[in-house]
Amino acid sequence: MKQARWSDVLGGRLDEAQLKNPDYMPPLSTAVPLGIQHVLAMFVSNVTPAIIIAGAAGFGFGSQSPDFENLVYMIQMAILFAGIGTLFQTIGMGPVGGRLPIVLGTSFAFLPVMIPAVAGQGVSAMAALMGGVFIGGLFHFSLGSIVKRMRFALPPLVTGLIVLMIGLALVRVGIQYSAGGVPLIGTEEYGALRYWSVAIVVVLVTLLLKFFARGLWSIAAVLLGLVVGYCVALVMGMVDFGNVSDAGWLALPSPFKWGFEFSMPIVIGMCFMSIISAIETVGDVSGITKGGAGREATDREISGATYADGLATAVGGVFGSLPNTSFSQNVGLVSMTGVMSRHVVTCGALFLILCGLIPKVGAVIATVPIAVLGGGVIIMFGMVAAAGVKILSAVEWNRRNMVIFAVSLSVGLGLQLEPDALQHLPETAQILLTSGLLPSAFLAIALNLLLPEEAGEDVRASQTEERGEIQPVGVRDA
Repeated sequence: MKQARWSDVLGGRLDEAQLKNPDYMPPLSTAVPLGIQHVLAMFVSNVTPAIIIAGAAGFGFGSQSPDFENLVYMIQMAILFAGIGTLFQTIGMGPVGGRLPIVLGTSFAFLPVMIPAVAGQGVSAMAALMGGVFIGGLFHFSLGSIVKRMRFALPPLVTGLIVLMIGLALVRVGIQYSAGGVPLIGTEEYGALRYWSVAIVVVLVTLLLKFFARGLWSIAAVLLGLVVGYCVALVMGMVDFGNVSDAGWLALPSPFKWGFEFSMPIVIGMCFMSIISAIETVGDVSGITKGGAGREATDREISGATYADGLATAVGGVFGSLPNTSFSQNVGLVSMTGVMSRHVVTCGALFLILCGLIPKVGAVIATVPIAVLGGGVIIMFGMVAAAGVKILSAVEWNRRNMVIFAVSLSVGLGLQLEPDALQHLPETAQILLTSGLLPSAFLAIALNLLLPEEAGEDVRASQTEERGEIQPVGVRDA
Protein backbone atom coordinates (compact mmCIF):
# COMPACT_ATOMS: atom_id res chain seq x y z
CA MET A 1 0.00 0.00 0.00
CA LYS A 2 1.42 3.37 -0.99
CA GLN A 3 2.61 5.61 1.84
CA ALA A 4 1.44 9.20 2.29
CA ARG A 5 4.12 11.88 2.20
CA TRP A 6 4.11 15.12 4.22
CA SER A 7 4.33 17.01 0.94
CA ASP A 8 1.07 15.32 -0.06
CA VAL A 9 -0.50 16.50 3.19
CA LEU A 10 0.49 20.12 2.53
CA GLY A 11 -0.77 19.91 -1.04
CA GLY A 12 -3.92 18.01 -0.18
CA ARG A 13 -3.01 15.20 -2.67
CA LEU A 14 -3.34 11.93 -0.78
CA ASP A 15 -3.82 8.63 -2.59
CA GLU A 16 -7.55 7.92 -2.41
CA ALA A 17 -7.04 4.15 -2.18
CA GLN A 18 -4.41 4.36 0.53
CA LEU A 19 -6.09 4.20 3.93
CA LYS A 20 -9.61 2.86 3.41
CA ASN A 21 -9.24 0.41 6.28
CA PRO A 22 -9.96 2.08 9.67
CA ASP A 23 -7.70 -0.48 11.38
CA TYR A 24 -4.64 0.26 9.23
CA MET A 25 -1.76 1.83 11.15
CA PRO A 26 0.42 4.04 8.95
CA PRO A 27 4.01 4.82 9.99
CA LEU A 28 4.33 7.51 12.65
CA SER A 29 6.00 9.83 10.16
CA THR A 30 2.65 9.89 8.35
CA ALA A 31 0.21 9.38 11.24
CA VAL A 32 1.51 12.16 13.51
CA PRO A 33 1.30 15.05 11.01
CA LEU A 34 -2.08 13.83 9.78
CA GLY A 35 -3.31 13.62 13.38
CA ILE A 36 -2.11 17.16 14.11
CA GLN A 37 -3.92 18.27 10.96
CA HIS A 38 -7.15 17.00 12.54
CA VAL A 39 -6.33 18.95 15.71
CA LEU A 40 -5.74 22.15 13.73
CA ALA A 41 -9.10 21.74 12.02
CA MET A 42 -11.03 21.63 15.30
CA PHE A 43 -8.88 23.40 17.90
CA VAL A 44 -10.48 26.85 17.81
CA SER A 45 -14.04 25.51 17.68
CA ASN A 46 -13.27 23.20 20.59
CA VAL A 47 -12.12 25.86 23.07
CA THR A 48 -14.53 28.61 22.00
CA PRO A 49 -17.62 27.32 23.90
CA ALA A 50 -15.68 27.27 27.18
CA ILE A 51 -14.58 30.86 26.61
CA ILE A 52 -18.15 31.92 25.79
CA ILE A 53 -19.67 30.24 28.86
CA ALA A 54 -17.03 31.75 31.17
CA GLY A 55 -17.71 35.16 29.64
CA ALA A 56 -21.47 34.75 30.00
CA ALA A 57 -21.07 33.76 33.65
CA GLY A 58 -18.82 36.76 34.31
CA PHE A 59 -15.31 35.41 34.81
CA GLY A 60 -14.08 35.40 31.22
CA PHE A 61 -12.26 37.84 28.95
CA GLY A 62 -12.25 41.43 30.06
CA SER A 63 -14.21 40.76 33.24
CA GLN A 64 -11.31 41.60 35.61
CA SER A 65 -12.71 38.84 37.79
CA PRO A 66 -10.50 37.33 40.53
CA ASP A 67 -11.85 33.98 39.33
CA PHE A 68 -10.23 34.37 35.92
CA GLU A 69 -8.08 31.25 36.44
CA ASN A 70 -11.28 29.24 36.17
CA LEU A 71 -11.42 30.23 32.49
CA VAL A 72 -7.94 28.77 32.04
CA TYR A 73 -9.12 25.56 33.73
CA MET A 74 -12.20 25.32 31.48
CA ILE A 75 -10.04 25.74 28.39
CA GLN A 76 -7.70 23.07 29.71
CA MET A 77 -10.60 20.64 30.30
CA ALA A 78 -12.06 21.34 26.86
CA ILE A 79 -8.76 20.30 25.28
CA LEU A 80 -8.17 17.32 27.59
CA PHE A 81 -11.61 15.74 27.24
CA ALA A 82 -11.72 16.34 23.51
CA GLY A 83 -8.68 14.07 23.42
CA ILE A 84 -10.08 11.53 25.89
CA GLY A 85 -13.45 11.46 24.13
CA THR A 86 -11.73 10.96 20.78
CA LEU A 87 -9.89 7.95 22.23
CA PHE A 88 -13.28 6.56 23.31
CA GLN A 89 -14.26 6.75 19.64
CA THR A 90 -11.09 5.49 17.95
CA ILE A 91 -9.96 2.79 20.39
CA GLY A 92 -13.28 1.95 22.05
CA MET A 93 -14.25 -0.18 25.02
CA GLY A 94 -16.72 -2.99 24.43
CA PRO A 95 -19.83 -1.45 22.79
CA VAL A 96 -18.47 2.08 23.30
CA GLY A 97 -16.83 3.74 20.32
CA GLY A 98 -17.43 3.79 16.58
CA ARG A 99 -13.81 2.67 16.00
CA LEU A 100 -13.68 5.14 13.15
CA PRO A 101 -11.66 8.36 12.64
CA ILE A 102 -14.17 10.40 14.66
CA VAL A 103 -12.91 13.52 16.44
CA LEU A 104 -14.83 14.72 19.49
CA GLY A 105 -14.91 18.29 20.73
CA THR A 106 -17.02 20.74 22.73
CA SER A 107 -20.42 21.23 21.14
CA PHE A 108 -21.79 24.62 20.04
CA ALA A 109 -25.32 23.19 19.98
CA PHE A 110 -25.70 23.34 23.77
CA LEU A 111 -24.66 27.00 24.09
CA PRO A 112 -28.16 28.52 23.65
CA VAL A 113 -29.30 26.40 26.60
CA MET A 114 -26.23 26.96 28.78
CA ILE A 115 -25.80 30.72 28.34
CA PRO A 116 -29.09 31.80 30.00
CA ALA A 117 -28.51 29.21 32.72
CA VAL A 118 -25.24 30.84 33.85
CA ALA A 119 -25.65 34.46 32.72
CA GLY A 120 -24.08 36.86 35.23
CA GLN A 121 -23.93 34.30 38.05
CA GLY A 122 -20.16 33.87 38.18
CA VAL A 123 -18.39 30.69 39.25
CA SER A 124 -21.33 29.76 41.50
CA ALA A 125 -23.31 28.78 38.39
CA MET A 126 -20.79 26.11 37.39
CA ALA A 127 -21.95 23.50 39.93
CA ALA A 128 -25.47 23.31 38.49
CA LEU A 129 -24.15 23.50 34.93
CA MET A 130 -21.79 20.57 35.42
CA GLY A 131 -24.55 18.62 37.13
CA GLY A 132 -26.64 19.11 34.00
CA VAL A 133 -23.72 18.14 31.76
CA PHE A 134 -23.19 14.91 33.72
CA ILE A 135 -26.85 13.85 33.71
CA GLY A 136 -27.27 14.93 30.09
CA GLY A 137 -24.24 12.80 29.20
CA LEU A 138 -25.76 9.74 30.85
CA PHE A 139 -29.00 10.37 28.95
CA HIS A 140 -27.01 10.76 25.72
CA PHE A 141 -25.29 7.45 26.44
CA SER A 142 -28.66 5.74 26.86
CA LEU A 143 -29.66 6.83 23.35
CA GLY A 144 -26.99 4.62 21.78
CA SER A 145 -29.29 1.62 21.41
CA ILE A 146 -32.25 3.51 19.95
CA VAL A 147 -30.75 6.44 18.04
CA LYS A 148 -31.35 5.00 14.57
CA ARG A 149 -35.04 4.56 15.31
CA MET A 150 -35.36 8.23 16.33
CA ARG A 151 -34.48 9.65 12.93
CA PHE A 152 -38.08 9.56 11.68
CA ALA A 153 -38.94 12.44 14.03
CA LEU A 154 -36.14 14.66 12.72
CA PRO A 155 -36.46 15.15 8.95
CA PRO A 156 -34.50 17.95 7.19
CA LEU A 157 -37.29 20.44 7.97
CA VAL A 158 -36.76 19.94 11.70
CA THR A 159 -32.99 19.48 11.79
CA GLY A 160 -32.43 22.40 9.42
CA LEU A 161 -34.54 24.69 11.59
CA ILE A 162 -32.74 23.56 14.75
CA VAL A 163 -29.29 24.17 13.26
CA LEU A 164 -30.44 27.54 11.92
CA MET A 165 -31.75 28.54 15.36
CA ILE A 166 -28.45 27.53 16.98
CA GLY A 167 -26.62 29.84 14.61
CA LEU A 168 -29.11 32.70 15.07
CA ALA A 169 -28.90 32.37 18.85
CA LEU A 170 -25.12 32.74 18.73
CA VAL A 171 -24.37 35.34 16.03
CA ARG A 172 -24.93 38.10 18.56
CA VAL A 173 -21.94 36.79 20.52
CA GLY A 174 -19.64 37.36 17.54
CA ILE A 175 -20.66 41.00 17.23
CA GLN A 176 -20.34 41.61 20.97
CA TYR A 177 -16.86 40.12 21.04
CA SER A 178 -15.75 42.05 17.95
CA ALA A 179 -16.92 45.28 19.60
CA GLY A 180 -14.88 44.65 22.75
CA GLY A 181 -16.89 42.18 24.82
CA VAL A 182 -19.94 42.18 27.06
CA PRO A 183 -18.24 43.94 30.04
CA LEU A 184 -17.74 47.05 27.88
CA ILE A 185 -21.39 47.35 26.82
CA GLY A 186 -22.71 50.75 27.88
CA THR A 187 -19.28 52.36 27.96
CA GLU A 188 -17.54 54.67 25.48
CA GLU A 189 -14.95 51.98 24.81
CA TYR A 190 -17.52 49.51 23.44
CA GLY A 191 -17.38 49.35 19.65
CA ALA A 192 -14.09 51.26 19.40
CA LEU A 193 -12.32 51.09 16.05
CA ARG A 194 -9.31 49.26 17.50
CA TYR A 195 -11.50 46.30 18.43
CA TRP A 196 -13.30 46.19 15.11
CA SER A 197 -10.08 46.56 13.11
CA VAL A 198 -8.58 43.46 14.72
CA ALA A 199 -11.77 41.43 14.18
CA ILE A 200 -11.91 42.49 10.52
CA VAL A 201 -8.30 41.38 10.01
CA VAL A 202 -9.21 37.92 11.31
CA VAL A 203 -12.21 37.69 8.96
CA LEU A 204 -10.26 38.85 5.90
CA VAL A 205 -7.26 36.56 6.48
CA THR A 206 -9.56 33.59 7.10
CA LEU A 207 -11.47 34.20 3.87
CA LEU A 208 -8.30 34.67 1.83
CA LEU A 209 -6.78 31.43 3.09
CA LYS A 210 -10.00 29.46 2.80
CA PHE A 211 -10.59 30.32 -0.84
CA PHE A 212 -7.13 31.01 -2.25
CA ALA A 213 -4.92 28.52 -0.38
CA ARG A 214 -4.74 24.72 -0.55
CA GLY A 215 -4.31 21.75 1.75
CA LEU A 216 -3.44 22.46 5.36
CA TRP A 217 -3.44 26.25 4.83
CA SER A 218 -7.08 26.13 3.75
CA ILE A 219 -8.18 23.57 6.37
CA ALA A 220 -6.70 25.60 9.23
CA ALA A 221 -7.87 28.96 7.81
CA VAL A 222 -9.76 30.03 10.96
CA LEU A 223 -6.87 29.13 13.24
CA LEU A 224 -4.36 30.95 11.03
CA GLY A 225 -6.69 33.96 10.80
CA LEU A 226 -6.74 34.12 14.59
CA VAL A 227 -2.94 33.87 14.70
CA VAL A 228 -2.59 36.83 12.32
CA GLY A 229 -5.20 38.80 14.27
CA TYR A 230 -3.35 37.96 17.50
CA CYS A 231 -0.11 39.33 16.05
CA VAL A 232 -1.87 42.54 15.01
CA ALA A 233 -3.38 42.88 18.49
CA LEU A 234 0.05 42.25 20.03
CA VAL A 235 1.53 45.13 18.02
CA MET A 236 -1.38 47.32 19.13
CA GLY A 237 -0.67 46.56 22.80
CA MET A 238 -3.88 44.59 23.36
CA VAL A 239 -2.27 41.37 24.64
CA ASP A 240 -1.62 40.81 28.35
CA PHE A 241 0.74 37.98 29.36
CA GLY A 242 0.27 38.54 33.09
CA ASN A 243 -1.47 35.21 33.74
CA VAL A 244 0.88 33.04 31.66
CA SER A 245 3.81 33.22 34.08
CA ASP A 246 1.56 32.18 36.95
CA ALA A 247 0.26 29.06 35.15
CA GLY A 248 1.98 25.76 35.88
CA TRP A 249 3.50 23.27 33.49
CA LEU A 250 1.46 20.29 34.65
CA ALA A 251 -1.92 19.97 36.33
CA LEU A 252 -4.32 17.08 36.64
CA PRO A 253 -8.11 17.55 36.32
CA SER A 254 -9.96 18.09 39.58
CA PRO A 255 -13.27 16.19 40.08
CA PHE A 256 -16.21 18.36 41.10
CA LYS A 257 -13.99 21.44 41.08
CA TRP A 258 -17.04 23.73 41.45
CA GLY A 259 -19.25 21.28 43.32
CA PHE A 260 -22.26 19.41 41.97
CA GLU A 261 -25.88 20.60 41.96
CA PHE A 262 -29.11 19.46 40.35
CA SER A 263 -30.99 22.09 38.33
CA MET A 264 -34.14 20.89 36.59
CA PRO A 265 -34.14 23.45 33.73
CA ILE A 266 -30.50 22.75 32.92
CA VAL A 267 -31.03 18.98 33.02
CA ILE A 268 -34.10 19.21 30.78
CA GLY A 269 -32.28 21.42 28.33
CA MET A 270 -29.22 19.17 28.25
CA CYS A 271 -31.28 16.01 27.74
CA PHE A 272 -33.31 17.59 24.93
CA MET A 273 -30.19 18.82 23.16
CA SER A 274 -28.58 15.39 23.62
CA ILE A 275 -31.24 14.00 21.30
CA ILE A 276 -30.30 16.55 18.65
CA SER A 277 -26.60 15.89 19.19
CA ALA A 278 -27.12 12.12 18.87
CA ILE A 279 -28.86 12.56 15.53
CA GLU A 280 -26.01 14.79 14.35
CA THR A 281 -23.56 12.04 15.32
CA VAL A 282 -25.48 9.59 13.12
CA GLY A 283 -25.01 11.99 10.23
CA ASP A 284 -21.31 12.46 10.98
CA VAL A 285 -20.65 8.71 11.19
CA SER A 286 -22.49 8.17 7.92
CA GLY A 287 -20.50 11.02 6.37
CA ILE A 288 -17.20 9.42 7.42
CA THR A 289 -18.01 5.96 6.06
CA LYS A 290 -19.48 7.31 2.82
CA GLY A 291 -16.82 9.95 2.21
CA GLY A 292 -13.86 7.90 3.37
CA ALA A 293 -14.77 4.32 2.43
CA GLY A 294 -17.75 4.61 0.07
CA ARG A 295 -20.08 2.52 2.26
CA GLU A 296 -22.95 2.90 4.70
CA ALA A 297 -22.26 2.98 8.42
CA THR A 298 -23.15 -0.16 10.35
CA ASP A 299 -25.55 -0.18 13.28
CA ARG A 300 -22.68 -1.05 15.62
CA GLU A 301 -20.64 1.93 14.42
CA ILE A 302 -23.57 4.31 14.90
CA SER A 303 -24.55 3.02 18.34
CA GLY A 304 -20.90 2.83 19.44
CA ALA A 305 -20.27 6.43 18.39
CA THR A 306 -23.35 7.59 20.31
CA TYR A 307 -22.27 5.69 23.42
CA ALA A 308 -18.85 7.35 23.20
CA ASP A 309 -20.33 10.84 22.86
CA GLY A 310 -22.47 10.32 25.97
CA LEU A 311 -19.69 8.75 28.02
CA ALA A 312 -17.23 11.52 27.12
CA THR A 313 -19.80 14.16 28.08
CA ALA A 314 -20.68 12.52 31.40
CA VAL A 315 -17.06 11.91 32.46
CA GLY A 316 -16.05 15.37 31.29
CA GLY A 317 -18.86 16.94 33.32
CA VAL A 318 -17.36 15.47 36.49
CA PHE A 319 -14.11 17.31 35.82
CA GLY A 320 -15.47 20.59 34.45
CA SER A 321 -15.75 19.99 30.71
CA LEU A 322 -18.73 21.00 28.58
CA PRO A 323 -20.76 18.56 26.40
CA ASN A 324 -18.80 16.76 23.70
CA THR A 325 -19.92 15.62 20.26
CA SER A 326 -18.42 14.53 16.94
CA PHE A 327 -16.97 17.40 14.91
CA SER A 328 -18.32 17.80 11.39
CA GLN A 329 -15.28 19.72 10.11
CA ASN A 330 -13.17 16.65 10.76
CA VAL A 331 -15.70 14.53 8.89
CA GLY A 332 -15.07 16.78 5.92
CA LEU A 333 -11.33 16.37 6.40
CA VAL A 334 -11.67 12.58 6.21
CA SER A 335 -13.70 12.89 3.03
CA MET A 336 -11.22 15.33 1.50
CA THR A 337 -8.06 13.35 2.26
CA GLY A 338 -9.52 9.84 1.98
CA VAL A 339 -7.61 8.84 5.14
CA MET A 340 -9.85 6.39 7.06
CA SER A 341 -7.24 5.20 9.58
CA ARG A 342 -8.63 5.66 13.09
CA HIS A 343 -5.08 5.47 14.42
CA VAL A 344 -4.26 8.74 12.68
CA VAL A 345 -6.97 10.41 14.76
CA THR A 346 -5.66 8.58 17.84
CA CYS A 347 -2.34 10.41 17.36
CA GLY A 348 -4.25 13.70 17.29
CA ALA A 349 -6.13 12.70 20.45
CA LEU A 350 -2.88 12.01 22.31
CA PHE A 351 -1.60 15.44 21.27
CA LEU A 352 -4.79 17.03 22.66
CA ILE A 353 -4.44 15.14 25.95
CA LEU A 354 -0.85 16.31 26.30
CA CYS A 355 -1.89 19.93 25.72
CA GLY A 356 -4.81 19.55 28.12
CA LEU A 357 -2.50 18.57 30.96
CA ILE A 358 -0.38 21.72 30.56
CA PRO A 359 -2.09 24.78 32.11
CA LYS A 360 0.24 27.14 30.26
CA VAL A 361 -1.51 26.14 27.01
CA GLY A 362 -4.82 27.33 28.42
CA ALA A 363 -3.17 30.45 29.83
CA VAL A 364 -1.70 31.33 26.43
CA ILE A 365 -5.09 30.85 24.78
CA ALA A 366 -6.59 33.11 27.45
CA THR A 367 -4.28 35.92 26.33
CA VAL A 368 -6.10 36.11 22.98
CA PRO A 369 -7.93 39.47 22.98
CA ILE A 370 -11.69 39.20 22.87
CA ALA A 371 -11.89 41.10 19.57
CA VAL A 372 -9.57 38.58 17.91
CA LEU A 373 -11.83 35.75 18.97
CA GLY A 374 -14.82 37.81 17.80
CA GLY A 375 -13.58 37.75 14.20
CA GLY A 376 -13.34 33.96 14.27
CA VAL A 377 -16.68 33.57 16.02
CA ILE A 378 -18.46 35.71 13.42
CA ILE A 379 -17.39 33.20 10.78
CA MET A 380 -17.98 30.06 12.86
CA PHE A 381 -21.46 30.95 14.08
CA GLY A 382 -22.44 32.33 10.69
CA MET A 383 -21.43 28.99 9.20
CA VAL A 384 -23.66 27.21 11.71
CA ALA A 385 -26.64 29.24 10.50
CA ALA A 386 -25.60 28.68 6.88
CA ALA A 387 -25.45 24.92 7.51
CA GLY A 388 -29.05 25.09 8.69
CA VAL A 389 -30.07 26.88 5.49
CA LYS A 390 -28.26 24.20 3.46
CA ILE A 391 -30.21 21.45 5.21
CA LEU A 392 -33.46 23.35 4.64
CA SER A 393 -32.71 23.56 0.91
CA ALA A 394 -33.60 19.86 0.67
CA VAL A 395 -37.09 20.48 2.06
CA GLU A 396 -40.18 20.35 -0.19
CA TRP A 397 -41.63 23.80 0.54
CA ASN A 398 -45.32 23.00 0.37
CA ARG A 399 -47.92 24.80 2.44
CA ARG A 400 -47.68 22.38 5.38
CA ASN A 401 -43.92 22.67 5.74
CA MET A 402 -44.01 26.44 5.39
CA VAL A 403 -46.54 26.70 8.23
CA ILE A 404 -44.44 24.44 10.48
CA PHE A 405 -41.32 26.47 9.76
CA ALA A 406 -43.08 29.81 10.13
CA VAL A 407 -44.70 29.05 13.50
CA SER A 408 -41.58 27.41 14.97
CA LEU A 409 -39.24 30.18 13.81
CA SER A 410 -41.56 33.00 14.90
CA VAL A 411 -42.08 31.67 18.41
CA GLY A 412 -38.48 30.66 19.02
CA LEU A 413 -36.81 33.74 17.57
CA GLY A 414 -39.43 36.04 19.08
CA LEU A 415 -38.89 34.69 22.61
CA GLN A 416 -35.15 34.99 22.15
CA LEU A 417 -35.45 38.64 21.13
CA GLU A 418 -38.01 39.55 23.79
CA PRO A 419 -37.31 37.41 26.90
CA ASP A 420 -39.20 39.79 29.21
CA ALA A 421 -42.43 38.55 27.63
CA LEU A 422 -42.08 35.49 29.89
CA GLN A 423 -41.29 37.32 33.13
CA HIS A 424 -44.41 35.98 34.87
CA LEU A 425 -43.52 32.33 34.23
CA PRO A 426 -41.55 30.20 36.73
CA GLU A 427 -37.77 30.50 36.51
CA THR A 428 -37.41 27.02 35.07
CA ALA A 429 -39.74 27.83 32.18
CA GLN A 430 -37.99 31.15 31.54
CA ILE A 431 -34.56 29.52 31.25
CA LEU A 432 -35.86 26.84 28.89
CA LEU A 433 -37.98 29.10 26.67
CA THR A 434 -35.91 32.27 26.33
CA SER A 435 -33.11 30.38 24.60
CA GLY A 436 -35.41 30.28 21.60
CA LEU A 437 -33.90 26.99 20.51
CA LEU A 438 -35.95 24.63 22.67
CA PRO A 439 -39.39 26.07 21.84
CA SER A 440 -38.51 26.13 18.13
CA ALA A 441 -37.30 22.55 18.18
CA PHE A 442 -40.25 21.31 20.24
CA LEU A 443 -42.81 23.02 18.01
CA ALA A 444 -41.14 21.81 14.81
CA ILE A 445 -41.01 18.20 16.02
CA ALA A 446 -44.55 18.22 17.40
CA LEU A 447 -46.14 19.92 14.40
CA ASN A 448 -44.28 17.67 11.97
CA LEU A 449 -45.61 14.59 13.75
CA LEU A 450 -49.16 15.89 14.26
CA LEU A 451 -50.06 17.84 11.14
CA PRO A 452 -51.28 15.64 8.28
CA GLU A 453 -49.69 15.67 4.87
CA GLU A 454 -51.78 17.52 2.29
CA ALA A 455 -52.70 14.89 -0.24
CA GLY A 456 -52.70 17.12 -3.31
CA GLU A 457 -49.57 19.11 -2.65
CA ASP A 458 -46.92 16.75 -3.95
CA VAL A 459 -49.03 15.73 -6.96
CA ARG A 460 -49.60 19.34 -8.04
CA ALA A 461 -45.93 20.17 -7.51
CA SER A 462 -44.74 17.23 -9.61
CA GLN A 463 -47.22 18.03 -12.41
CA THR A 464 -46.02 21.63 -12.47
CA GLU A 465 -42.40 20.51 -12.72
CA GLU A 466 -43.21 18.06 -15.51
CA ARG A 467 -44.84 20.87 -17.53
CA GLY A 468 -41.73 23.00 -16.94
CA GLU A 469 -43.71 25.75 -15.24
CA ILE A 470 -41.84 27.93 -12.75
CA GLN A 471 -43.93 29.92 -10.30
CA PRO A 472 -43.02 32.04 -7.29
CA VAL A 473 -42.88 29.84 -4.20
CA GLY A 474 -45.29 32.01 -2.26
CA VAL A 475 -47.89 31.84 -5.03
CA ARG A 476 -47.65 28.10 -5.62
CA ASP A 477 -47.90 27.28 -1.91
CA ALA A 478 -50.50 29.85 -0.97
